[in-house]
Amino acid sequence: MHVPPTNPAAPTAPHRRRRSKALGFAALAVSLLMAFPTARSAFGDETEEVPGGGDLGPNVLVFDPSTPNIQGKVDEIFKKQESAQFGSDRYALMFKPGTYNDINAQIGFYTSIAGLGLNPDDTTFNGDVTVDAGWFDGNATQNFWRSAENLALDPVNGTNRWAVSQAAPFRRMHVKGGLNLAPNGYGWASGGYIADSKIDGQVGPYSQQQWYTRDSSVGGWGNGVWNMTFSGVEGAPAQSFPEPPYTTLDTTPVSREKPFLYLDGDAYKVFVPAKRTNARGTSWADGTPEGESIPLDQFYVVKPGATAQTINAAVRQGLHLLFTPGVYHVDEPIEIDRANTVALGLGLATIIPDNGVTAIKVGDVDGVKLAGLLVDAGPVNSSVLVEVGPEGSSGDHAANPTSLQDVFVRIGGAGPGKATTSIVVNSDDTIIDHTWVWRADHGEGVGWETNRADYGVHVKGDDVLATGLFVEHFNKYDVRWSGENGKTIFFQNEKAYDAPNQAAIQNGDIKGYAGYKVDDSVTTHEGWGMGSYCFFDVDPTIRQQHGFQAPVKPGVKFHDLLVVSLGGKGQYDHVINDTGSPTSGDTTVPSQVVSFP
Repeated sequence: MHVPPTNPAAPTAPHRRRRSKALGFAALAVSLLMAFPTARSAFGDETEEVPGGGDLGPNVLVFDPSTPNIQGKVDEIFKKQESAQFGSDRYALMFKPGTYNDINAQIGFYTSIAGLGLNPDDTTFNGDVTVDAGWFDGNATQNFWRSAENLALDPVNGTNRWAVSQAAPFRRMHVKGGLNLAPNGYGWASGGYIADSKIDGQVGPYSQQQWYTRDSSVGGWGNGVWNMTFSGVEGAPAQSFPEPPYTTLDTTPVSREKPFLYLDGDAYKVFVPAKRTNARGTSWADGTPEGESIPLDQFYVVKPGATAQTINAAVRQGLHLLFTPGVYHVDEPIEIDRANTVALGLGLATIIPDNGVTAIKVGDVDGVKLAGLLVDAGPVNSSVLVEVGPEGSSGDHAANPTSLQDVFVRIGGAGPGKATTSIVVNSDDTIIDHTWVWRADHGEGVGWETNRADYGVHVKGDDVLATGLFVEHFNKYDVRWSGENGKTIFFQNEKAYDAPNQAAIQNGDIKGYAGYKVDDSVTTHEGWGMGSYCFFDVDPTIRQQHGFQAPVKPGVKFHDLLVVSLGGKGQYDHVINDTGSPTSGDTTVPSQVVSFP
């Protein structure tokens, strides 16, 4: 939950069980006649083969232009999901190529909408894809966990409304008009993320506190409240931080767009975009984007009820993973040790680790694509929820990095949850492209020790790039960076609201843990467009020494930093280290540092 600025601008998967090899000859002969095909597991025993492909399950709704009552069905899903912030239903609304008239698809929690063409313009709405905040009295600061992808929109009134906050990506979209990022009435909002999209008209953020736009094209940009950051965006406003608060990079150093499901004739495939270097503009502007198409029969289509054992058998067998909308409990880690494996979630597919296990472990291998997943901590503490590369990873993946895209983590809120560290990145060259890592400040199972989570993201690998890093409310460091030559383009952070007193957050002789800390041993690091906010509502007298902490070295550079005291509930003494003026009072005016050192 976010406090506003004081005056914002106006069916079940088939389970294949392990079979024993300890059979007599006669029994073995019979079993060879009757058994399904088998695959050799990593442990030397045989497991029944996991089938690839299949249907997408009941919570993927597929439409074509001749489908009757599309609007009614979309409205039915929205009615269920509009205010279901911590509900268990998940939906993906998928539209085949064609033109759809008079559609207003309102998108609620845990709902994804997407076109099934290879390019956004293959699926056109003469209408809108809308997020507003009527359910929350015009306040958009809790419009989380939803997405829009791969559609062209011709808005009815010329401007589409997408009033969201964190974990609500707007990817690979073509808006043939303007885009309004604020709720009706210009209420509070705390977003957000756009990538690989073309907005022909102007983007109006209005009350949006911060926003990051990557590798896109816009017809103009209306204003900024605290932190508007752009990389590789045609039509972006010029660099001007702090007034207006625009941080603009001409290109994005390295990027790779998120994999997506599409139809090739009547056959489902997943398109995996190629890596781009120094990208500017969309990946699809010149027609068919570069990348690889993978048929659906090369995926294990994961459905609710699937076990980690079956999922892991599928990966060992050589299948990719497509998680259909649902909630998945795992009693052992999902392990992805094969290079170039795609693990793609639809409809905010959610993984919950039981008994304190790690939810997902990625090997120190090339080119794993982890995308579109929500990892929800379980009630037994996990030391790590998502691990990219084992401790001590050292492989060079510069030519083909692993990427995390729209991978979100939540501790508490939907119920009790604990984790010491949410995401640990050990593999070099990893791309973290849009994540919201959140220790819940509202919902069920929330309290300073109830949903204890000391660290959000810990980067230990070298040459890791984060584009669109949102990390909030952890008991200690929200982000800790130990690897060399790391880069972050856009960072949004709030310190934990519920710190009971100054002593609870004391860090040695430092008042509070930084929202973003670079280890003293690091010699090269760079960040652009980064903000940390505090709202210590339990004890408003708390002082936070700084939002950022880093060694003072020539190779460690920061551009356009800010800290904000939200409503005067707690204050920062400095922006970074002992540099930058303190926040003061309840004016919600940021303190800023343009460059460091």
